[in-house]
Amino acid sequence: MSQKLRIGYLVPQFPGQTHIFFWREILALEAMGHDVHVLSTRKPPSGLIAHDWSDDAILRTDYLGSFDPVASAVALGKLTAEGLPGWIAREGPGFARDAAVALGAAQHLLRHATDQNLDHIHAHSCGRAALIAAFARKLGGPEYSITLHGPLSDYGPGQRFKWSGAKFATIITHKLLHEVEQTLAGSLPDRMVIRPMGVDTRMLSRDTPYRPPEKTRPVRLFSCGRLNVVKGHQDVMSAMRQLLDQGVDVRLEIAGEDDAGGGGYRLELEAHLKKLRLQDHVKLLGAIDAGAVREKLKEAHIFVLASWHEPLGVAYMEAMSMGVPVIGTDAGGVPELIRDGTHGYLVPPKNPGALARTIRALATDPDALMRLSATGRAHVEEHFRASLGAETLVEEIQRGR
Repeated sequence: MSQKLRIGYLVPQFPGQTHIFFWREILALEAMGHDVHVLSTRKPPSGLIAHDWSDDAILRTDYLGSFDPVASAVALGKLTAEGLPGWIAREGPGFARDAAVALGAAQHLLRHATDQNLDHIHAHSCGRAALIAAFARKLGGPEYSITLHGPLSDYGPGQRFKWSGAKFATIITHKLLHEVEQTLAGSLPDRMVIRPMGVDTRMLSRDTPYRPPEKTRPVRLFSCGRLNVVKGHQDVMSAMRQLLDQGVDVRLEIAGEDDAGGGGYRLELEAHLKKLRLQDHVKLLGAIDAGAVREKLKEAHIFVLASWHEPLGVAYMEAMSMGVPVIGTDAGGVPELIRDGTHGYLVPPKNPGALARTIRALATDPDALMRLSATGRAHVEEHFRASLGAETLVEEIQRGR
């Protein structure tokens, strides 16, 4: 049996609407016998806290993000002696702004790590959470590691500083690894591991067989993702309008909320829905918990997510684990998850016409639907189980100890 570790597990704005993966990984680490201390920058808006496990997660999370001028001043003095002015000069003014916010949180993290005798901090981000872990290390705290979940441009300044101090990094796709190697050459940790996100395939399994749509009944589509323009929900709605105009009886439910808790991009989607006269065929469900997502997947004939770019796609994995045939876009890292025609079907992003044609062809091919139900489930079981991420973290933390 491996040595028991005391791990600080740092996730920004935890628990958010897309954070089921992190919760599963925390539970997997604890099932392996390790002591996990959940840390976060701050709580998300209340409209995005939708899971049945959210209350438990909040109770056990230590939040580091509240501004503390005394802690910030102490950290500033120590880091100035360590070379902070030089880092700011190299990384630029954006780094200075992030540093001012992160200093107090880093001091809080250091205090917590010392009090709890943590062996390692893993920042599941390359944004400000990674900067907090890096500063805590410079202040004398434990080693840290980071995970890259999307394009580097999404995670702010100071990437060379964050990566160069890390013990190792995990990266969710080969496409992102190539970007990092091209962009940050000379500032990377010795070890960088490809480890996709994963899902709990035991929980996300069917207790009734998948059934294709009946000829006289509506085709039930389901989508799940933040309400953001890059998720392409508006393109799925446009495809719905085309299908209905062609005489295809379809229904669509979309689970997810915008980052403002309902007062942001959701309003634009609602306007688009009305413009297309889809009120009787499309429902925006808001943020729903994992159990409700599972029930919606059990009812669905096809899962559709038309993202303009997607680092990989946990929502696809969840649908595949539930044996629901998937249609996605040939964008970002999605082709590393879904082989077109084998595990699901891929269409070009921003192309409602191609999406409508693919939905129509698949909905009328029960043999193809049954095949994709089986191959998608088997693929996720073998390569995208949540436990694989936990195992990778432990293996890399223990290496060299």
